Amino acid sequence: MGGGLITGKALGRERGGGGGDKAIALKLCRRVRLRDFSILHGGHFGILATGVDNLTIDNVLIDTNRDGIDLDSCRNVRVSNSSVNAPNDDAIVLKGTHALGFARATENVTIANSLVSGFDVGSLVDGTYQRTVKQAPDRDGPTGRIKIGTESEGDFRNIAISNVVFDRSRGLALESVDGAHIEDIAITNITMREVSNAPIFLRLGNRMRAPEGTPVGSIRRVNISNVVAYDADPRYGSILSGIPGHDIEDVKLSDIRVVYRGGLTLDQVAKQPADLVNTFFFRATGGVPPRAPYATPEREKEYPEPSMFGMLPAYGFFIRHARGIELHNVEVGFLKEDRRPAFVLDSVKAADFQHVKAQKAAGVPVFVLLNVEDFWVHGSPMTPDAHLEKVERKEM
Repeated sequence: MGGGLITGKALGRERGGGGGDKAIALKLCRRVRLRDFSILHGGHFGILATGVDNLTIDNVLIDTNRDGIDLDSCRNVRVSNSSVNAPNDDAIVLKGTHALGFARATENVTIANSLVSGFDVGSLVDGTYQRTVKQAPDRDGPTGRIKIGTESEGDFRNIAISNVVFDRSRGLALESVDGAHIEDIAITNITMREVSNAPIFLRLGNRMRAPEGTPVGSIRRVNISNVVAYDADPRYGSILSGIPGHDIEDVKLSDIRVVYRGGLTLDQVAKQPADLVNTFFFRATGGVPPRAPYATPEREKEYPEPSMFGMLPAYGFFIRHARGIELHNVEVGFLKEDRRPAFVLDSVKAADFQHVKAQKAAGVPVFVLLNVEDFWVHGSPMTPDAHLEKVERKEM
């Protein structure tokens, strides 16, 4: 199909809100092409494809109040040359639900040469790019991102994302919390501006919205490269977090530069002040209790979102329950002085930091290592070259 504008503003009026309405829905189809048209107000899903093989989405503009493009249990998909504005939900999201009655992998997917954003609904179509709405319904900033997961019963394999602009949106998210294996992922040439939570978020959790007895999944063999992010929310940093007994594995981050807004301290992390912490994703009763600054809660069964941990002790990267992690030519900094370390590693094995740069405040370490084994750093101007076989706690 092609040409014209699909206006779905009336979707759901008869049923009071349109919780499951779609502008376009496809199920168990083959050889489908969607190109050269626009969607304004797409209901709960602008395009929902479930169990679809050989799908092409090209030169499509979606400006909507909920999800833009959902690819659920699909294979051989090409999304290209498209713009998706979705301030209240995800712009392009890959899912693995039980909608087909069984788990099915989402695999062989490319997303390329596209824009995702979180401007006010309708202001991408009309070219005004308005910013009056400051939060999504979950009380974090505008969404409008690319995500793999949250619904993650089916696996995600062989996925490439390249040449994508994120503007006024949350960052890139890879989330396995229902037993999925996320593996063989290549992400490159990404720019982000006005990032409303973690620029990079990898989460392996244990929510297990899946048949009883389903084991915890995995995240492994992920390459993320050539990323520039500017004006990122200072509360969270970038996050790679597994859970006890289940590490994120074999992740390579290279040629990445992130500039955060900064302005926070470890004392604020310890106090978890109510005006800075969004409790939506863990529903803390009576507020968020103070804690030791490096005692970040696990929350392994909660819905995965960067704010689930509260404010984090690292302004740059927080890495926990992970092994085989490489950072090469990675630089982090801040717009306003931040008195937290750039990197906090907790329960990490085999971490290699090469040519890493970090802006730092006077008297604040670049690295804080907690229960770390086989740690390497070399060629980094702020820290002497070192190899540490095993440390319980060390600041560098």
